[in-house]
Amino acid sequence: MKRPPIEVADIIRAAGKGFIDRHRSWLTGLHRKVLSAIECCRTAALGGHRDRCSRCGHIVAISYNSCRNRHCPKCLNNARKKWLSARQRELLTVPYVHLVFTLPHTFAPLVLHNKKLLYTLLFRASAATLLEIAADPNHLGAEIGFFSVLHTWGQNLMHHPHVHCVIPAGGLSPNHKAWIHPRYRFFLPRGVLSSVFRGKFVDGLKRAYRRGELCLPGALQSLADEKAFHAFLRTVHRHHWVVHVKPSFGGPQHVLKYLAHYTHRVAISNHRLVSLSEGKVTFRWKDYRNGGQHKPMTLTVDEFLRRFLLHTLPRGFVRIRFFGFMANRRRAALLSVCRHLLEANPKQESTLAESTEVDKQPTWLCPLCGGPMIVIQRLTAQQVFMETFKQKDLVDTS
Repeated sequence: MKRPPIEVADIIRAAGKGFIDRHRSWLTGLHRKVLSAIECCRTAALGGHRDRCSRCGHIVAISYNSCRNRHCPKCLNNARKKWLSARQRELLTVPYVHLVFTLPHTFAPLVLHNKKLLYTLLFRASAATLLEIAADPNHLGAEIGFFSVLHTWGQNLMHHPHVHCVIPAGGLSPNHKAWIHPRYRFFLPRGVLSSVFRGKFVDGLKRAYRRGELCLPGALQSLADEKAFHAFLRTVHRHHWVVHVKPSFGGPQHVLKYLAHYTHRVAISNHRLVSLSEGKVTFRWKDYRNGGQHKPMTLTVDEFLRRFLLHTLPRGFVRIRFFGFMANRRRAALLSVCRHLLEANPKQESTLAESTEVDKQPTWLCPLCGGPMIVIQRLTAQQVFMETFKQKDLVDTS
């Protein structure tokens, strides 16, 4: 893939230490760690390694190490491949459905100051909604399994928390003796999902308030008054709670390519960046309110980084979670039951096996013969500096 003209790392370098000095009031240690990791990613500051082709013996120059920070636009490709490879072994031979649960924008300030608590509540409320509605005999009457992925951004980089849920269309009967297929084109009724999701999230928010778990600084201090808090809830209750239910998108052979667009992503990829000039950043974004038109947006460097850092996740927060018969403790046993009931199509199994072999290929191939590259030497930042100095000295001498 062609390297983009500019990267988020270039924007961080352009902002310099002045950005930190100007925004000390809200920048946390985690924010600074993210900025530093992205700035140093694949530079001599992190050390490097030498690689040799296991087929032809070709040795390449020093390659710099990656930061492996989950907020870095350059460091998620390998993690994505490993995750998708693991998911291949769990795919079922049925169509899959994609649902998106979105919080009303009114919640944005409250969520930003209570990320871990309210992102977790978003996961739990959306999952409980799906499990409850699917178990209702009036809708599906089955136990479903799915995974959810948290995204916190919109195309303009503003705070827009929502979870993407990917679900095999159908589920296990209560006695695990049959596979029940959906009766609706959109899997489950959208209106019911929306109202139940709203009720579960608001109930969870009320519990957190009663326990004193909510952080209410600055402009949110007024919500410490119980009457003001319940007035706020009445306001958001009147908002439209969006649950976007897409039609099924095909069987397992299509799932992994589809999932690659949603897992292991950051707020903006380097390939959406257009220019960095005179303290301003221009990037491409899709305006969904105007038919999905692609437009340029220009922000100051400080505003771009402020929006980028809105999406920093709490330390240790798990942003991909599994529920129902795909929950970690139940997955091994119940997936085999599902496969037995579905009597998997051998042709589809063959397709999955072939794609699994493809995913086992090495991530870096020899530029000369295409053979797999292996690491033969690891270098610290100081060793990289000394190697670079020696090479420069040789060039000057010659």
